[in-house]
Amino acid sequence: MSAVCALRWQGGALELLDQRLLPAQQLWLRCASAAEVADAIRDMVVRGAPAIGIAAAYGAVLAARAAYAGHGTGWRDVIVADLDLIAAARPTAVNLAWAVQRMAGCLAELAGDPEPALLAAARAIHDQDIAANHAMAAYGAALIEPGSRVLTHCNTGALATGGHGTALGVIRTAHAQGRIREVFVDETRPWLQGARLTAWELQQDGIPARLVVDGAAAWLFARLRPAWLIVGADRIAANGDTANKIGTYTAALAARAHGARVMVVAPLSTFDPATPDGSAIEVEERPAQELTCLAGQAIAPAGFAAWNPVFDVTPADLIDAIVCEHGVIERPDAARIADFLAALGP
Repeated sequence: MSAVCALRWQGGALELLDQRLLPAQQLWLRCASAAEVADAIRDMVVRGAPAIGIAAAYGAVLAARAAYAGHGTGWRDVIVADLDLIAAARPTAVNLAWAVQRMAGCLAELAGDPEPALLAAARAIHDQDIAANHAMAAYGAALIEPGSRVLTHCNTGALATGGHGTALGVIRTAHAQGRIREVFVDETRPWLQGARLTAWELQQDGIPARLVVDGAAAWLFARLRPAWLIVGADRIAANGDTANKIGTYTAALAARAHGARVMVVAPLSTFDPATPDGSAIEVEERPAQELTCLAGQAIAPAGFAAWNPVFDVTPADLIDAIVCEHGVIERPDAARIADFLAALGP
């Protein structure tokens, strides 16, 4: 278990480790309202699909508190707007909508002050995510041959989840079992989640790792032969097409071209059976300034245009295994995923 923590409920508020400032500074940002939680999600104070979902659940608690304090028994009439505000903060990560819907589903059963029951529900989501991370880690690690090198993209560790991590959780567990001898970390432009966050987490845990530029994936697979590309997911469509941080698709193509395997690690809440395939996934685009500036300094000509999708979609036929807390789906497609989900029951 990593000692790294991304979020905590403390003193009646949600506290978020501001990931925009890592690794140079460790600053906790206190959110005391649903609007502040929505802003923190939108501004990437907290990021990573599972962590966003957990933050949203605690945001619903804050929404309930404000609604009950301001409107008493009429709190149901005003809380919906706050939940909608949170849900709209970032569109691609399905965990966000899932968490808000789960919290909203609790409302019909509540009478009186809704905060205690919703806080218990939010804590359950948080605890279940940590347990799911450890289950995924065990399933995923078992797929990796001892002594392997692996490549990972973006940040999928304790900073992106309730704790331990999805893809990085697999890497943590596999390293502890002697299955991984070295990790390569994509820098992950433009927010540098790999360089700033994944590298920091691996360093905290003493796991041997080296940083590479995003464009080095093909050459890395050709020369140093990582056995796996191990990544997380923000949404998995019904057919297995997977949305993840921009650059994942490129790395998956490079892995396939050089005989390496691709593992996607994500909790069941990331599966979206209502989305038939990757073409139906809404891909968030962010301001051009994220590409044209770095650390506040212009790196492109003033006024130069940019296209800045935050995610891409890796087709299912490039994915060798999807790992969730309930097991492994190998060679995923619509039929295998449907059978897997049906076996889990309602």
